[in-house]
Amino acid sequence: MNRGDASKNAAPKVAVVHDWLNVVGGAERVLEQILHVFPDADVHALIDTLPDDQRGFLGGRPVKVSMIGRTPWLRHRHKLALPLMPTAIESFDLSAYDLVISSSFAVAKGAITRPDALHVCYCHSPMRYLWDLEHSYRRDAGLDRGVRGLLASLLFNQLRMWDVASASRPQVLLANSNFTASRIARYWGRASTLLPPPVDLSRFALRDGPGDDDYLTVSRLVPYKRHDLMVEAFAAMPDRRLTIIGDGPQRAALEKRATPNVRFLGALPDREVAERMRRARAFVFAAHEDFGIVPVEAQACGTPVIACGVGGALDTVRGWPSPQPTGVFFDRQTPEALRDAIERFEALESAFDPAVLRANAERFGNAHFRARLAELVGEAQAAMRPAPATVQPSSSPPQDAPRRPPVMAANEAAGAPMIFGGGHIEIAGGR
Repeated sequence: MNRGDASKNAAPKVAVVHDWLNVVGGAERVLEQILHVFPDADVHALIDTLPDDQRGFLGGRPVKVSMIGRTPWLRHRHKLALPLMPTAIESFDLSAYDLVISSSFAVAKGAITRPDALHVCYCHSPMRYLWDLEHSYRRDAGLDRGVRGLLASLLFNQLRMWDVASASRPQVLLANSNFTASRIARYWGRASTLLPPPVDLSRFALRDGPGDDDYLTVSRLVPYKRHDLMVEAFAAMPDRRLTIIGDGPQRAALEKRATPNVRFLGALPDREVAERMRRARAFVFAAHEDFGIVPVEAQACGTPVIACGVGGALDTVRGWPSPQPTGVFFDRQTPEALRDAIERFEALESAFDPAVLRANAERFGNAHFRARLAELVGEAQAAMRPAPATVQPSSSPPQDAPRRPPVMAANEAAGAPMIFGGGHIEIAGGR
């Protein structure tokens, strides 16, 4: 009896593979909802250094870590382990699992599964530091010149080749935004199905009137979030105020440049962040994100968004003059473009209906994500099942007819080779 016969009527054994667990961010919120859909899944991660008070979303599950996570001098320095990550992710023994779901913003999609197992990858983004932002990342890290620059070029080239090769391993790719889907197609040559990440809307109450005069932004203070252009824009608008919530390596430099109408509150408890978001005049978002959860949270409060019109913001914000707008876009990451967007917003301010903004945010709620994920995985599982055998008029093939391997026959029965997209799942064969 083979494995398929033995487990035909058994529930599939499920593994979830996550890149690394060191902070609780958007990717970990996706992982939390995946585990709601598959409560019996085992969790694997390259590294797990989450403190005890941040592990609640794992529901008490143990995490199986890789050799990197078991090496004391590497587990807290995961950036140094980048050259080892492809080998580490491939070292997980997933042969016992019928369904593997990888939550991948780096290498998790490269996990190796059984030939008859279904591998679904939820892609947060192809590694930006390997592709479109390589030169920026290397410049910031001092890896853009000299011998170190040469070695970095060689390493990144090798990692890109592995990244493309390993992208063929999942039969199903789910992208968190249309922007991520376009990057998957460009760099990996794969089609994908859109599944926006979940947003916990229960934390945010709808505003019951106009907001305060303060504009608001919330994020970690790192370069790509572009707080620098916000600070410069508001320096030229002394009659308007900006509140910045969050902390990070750029805080000291930004505070030195800021004028008195810009204040920094640092990291605040979630409850206070939600209340300030509800009372803000508008939420300012200047980053080029693959998705960007915080603008959705602002809309859940009924607070309009002033966003750079790139990346995931195009999926989550309906810019003026769209029907039922939820925000205003600016088209360049410059202080001048942001100032112009603020002026346009103030001229249109009365056109933004808090109830409409909340309804737009509801499209990204946890329940929607869970239902859609279960539906897409179910479709993929059904597509993998062999078609029922049919009796042919001819009782037996000629003795010298070539016999097809069982896997090939199953693939043909399922319609492989195929790709998927357009809101339904098809299976990509050949791997």
